[in-house]
This record gives sequence, structure tokens and C-alpha cells, in this order.
Amino acid sequence: MAENTPKPAAGNAPAKPKPAAPRAAKPAPKAAAPGAAKPQAPKAAAPKAAASSGVTKPPVDRPDPNPFKDSKTSALGGWFQERFYVIMPILDYLKKKEVPKHRLSFWYYFGGLGLFFFIIQIITGLLLLQYYKPTEADAFASFLFIQGEVPFGWLLRQVHAWSANLMILMLFIHMFSTFFMKSYRKPRELMWVSGFILLVLSLGFGFTGYLLPWNELAFFATQVGTEVPKVAPGGAFIVEILRGGPEVSGETLTRMFSLHVVLLPGLVMLVLAAHLTMVQVLGTSAPIGYKEAGLIKGYEKFFPTFLAKDGIGWLIGFALLIYLAVMFPWEIGVKADPLASTPLGIKPEWYFWAQFQLLKDFKFEGGELMAIILFTIGGVVWLLVPFIDRQASQEKKSPIFTIFGILVLAFLLINTYRVYAEYSILK
Repeated sequence: MAENTPKPAAGNAPAKPKPAAPRAAKPAPKAAAPGAAKPQAPKAAAPKAAASSGVTKPPVDRPDPNPFKDSKTSALGGWFQERFYVIMPILDYLKKKEVPKHRLSFWYYFGGLGLFFFIIQIITGLLLLQYYKPTEADAFASFLFIQGEVPFGWLLRQVHAWSANLMILMLFIHMFSTFFMKSYRKPRELMWVSGFILLVLSLGFGFTGYLLPWNELAFFATQVGTEVPKVAPGGAFIVEILRGGPEVSGETLTRMFSLHVVLLPGLVMLVLAAHLTMVQVLGTSAPIGYKEAGLIKGYEKFFPTFLAKDGIGWLIGFALLIYLAVMFPWEIGVKADPLASTPLGIKPEWYFWAQFQLLKDFKFEGGELMAIILFTIGGVVWLLVPFIDRQASQEKKSPIFTIFGILVLAFLLINTYRVYAEYSILK
């Protein structure tokens, strides 16, 4: 049976198509025979981005990770610069930072002194931990061992005790100088808040560390001090947590030790890092009106000029610390006896004397609770002063808050002197 489609004669090639006329449309491609391989299209240029997604990503211009590698410096400086180039912008920033110079500039150094004595606290505390045993049976004996047997242990203990007192004194001076110069004003409100929290935590250091020698004075002073919150609502629960039970005991010593060497240092490190960061970013302020009145004598570089002067202050503070440690050593006393009666002359450390005297003055019915309420309200108002003093935020003098600060300072000084005078007579 013949096929319907006639075959071309063998050897006869199909006729070539005629060339297209100019500007004529190109002929459609010839269909491939069944089973024949499809002609491959010419490869197009590879796109810069993935064509499947249809998104074109522009090239990323990455900066040099170490822009200081070609800077001219000494061999030692270049070695450190190559490895710690990340902190070079920080050093450049510190070199550009300036501190105003005026007749009240010396108050700026007390904050640095507080930091210096805190560093001394950390170093001496870590060394004391090598010999101290926080148990009711061994605490007092370990202090005797440090004082009498460890080489220079007596000096180590005295330096630790005096640096704690000097640190709190420097922080009080720094706080009131900041207050009276109105350095808490906008935009430094949080700098003031963090500084106040640091002072409260430092007072907590003093309170928790007072019991660690486990001597008679520390034992009964802690007993009296932890009684105070009981008169407030929920105060009994707080006392139970602090003491680890209904009475001051070996469990209280363990609680105070853990607060003193673990919790409080951790909190201080966090708040201190925030405070120092804000000090560097926001800079140092001058008193209100000094710039307008032409009382600013000029500006000095923070690094290295101001830091060098700060270092001189640290050396003077260290000399004072050693002098006090050698010439006025703190006594160890006698070991605490929980069964003994409370001796006369029991009082807290000097930085709690003002509050202690107010509690003694409020010995009427409900007086202790009223004193606690006054402490709380006063502390909250003092904390929120930057947000309340709108005049200072507008670079205007605020005499009302200056008078308020003078009254607070007078309360602390007068009541502290009253306790000193009363207990000096008892001696």
C-alpha cells in the first residue's frame, strides 16, 4: 500500500529559502524532524544575581576591617594596633573629648577617687578571700589568722576596711557636688539615677561586710540594724530573708557573705559600666550660667591631660589610705556570743548615723514607721530630682532645689555629729 505523503527523490536536497528582503521579518525556524535532537540556543551571559528569583543584588562595598594597619606608629604600638584595632575609635574619641576648666573643676575628681577605692576593695577583697572562712565557728579565727599570721595580712585587712569608708565618703562628696552644680540636668538624668543606685549599693556593701569579722560589735549592730524593717508592712519577711531565720546566727553570716562577695559586686559592675559609659558619651557639664558669664577658663583634653591629673589624685588617695591603715588600725574586738546581753555603745557605721539618730528621736508610738516612710519618700524624691527640677533643665537657676540640697546635707551632718558626740562621751 502506497503512503499518502510522497517521498522526495534520493539525492535531491530541498530548495534553499530565498534571502529575506531588507527590513523583512525573519522566517520562522524550521520544525525539527521527529526524533531529531533539538538545536541548542546560544548561551546568554550569566546574570550577576540569580535569575530564578528575579532579584538583582548590588555589590557590597565592605570597609577595611583594620583601617589603622597602614598608620605610622612604633613597632610595639603597631603590634597592639593590629590586634586591638577595634578599640582605636574609642581612643580617638577620648582624645577629642574635653573637660571644662573653671573654679569648681576640682569637684570633678571625687568621682574618680570613688572608683579608685572601689578597685582597691576588689583587689584586697579577693586576697582576703584566700584565708577567710564564712562560718560561725571559723570566721573570727580566720580574721585573727589574717591579722597575726599571714605576711602583711594586717595591712591588707586595714586597707580593705579603710578603703570601704573612703569609697563611701568620696561618693557622698561626688553626689552633693553634682547636685549643687546641677549636673543632673538634661540630658544627664540617667547619669544621676545610676550614680544614686551606685551609692545605695555601696551602702549595702558596708552593711553586709560589717558582720563578716563575727565580733561582738558587728554581731549586735547587725541585730539592731535588721530589726528596723520589722515595723513596716512586709518587713518581717525581709528580715527573715536577711537573717536566714528569726535571729542573727551563722546562717545570717552566710547570707551576708554571699551578698557581699557575689550579688552586690555583680550589680555594681553592671550599673558602673552604664554610669561610666554615660559619663563618656554625655561628657562633663559646667555649672549653670558659667559659660554665658565667661567663667569657663578653657577646656582641657580628657585623654591624657585630665586622666593624668586624675592619676595624681589617685596617688594622693592611696597615700592617705596607707597612712590611715597604719596609724589608725581597726580593732578586731572579741568573738561574738549570741547568748550575751547587748553591750552599751552599739551603733552602726558612720554612714548610717544620721538615720540611726532619727530612729532614736522618733521613739514614740509609730515613730519608727514614720521614720522609715520619711526615709523612703526622701530617697525617691532625691532620685527623681532631675525630672522634677524643670528650671535646671532649661539652663535656669533653681534656688528651691539648692535649698532642698542644703537641708538634706545639714540633716546628715548634724545627726552624724550628734551620734559622734553622744558615743564619744560613753567611751
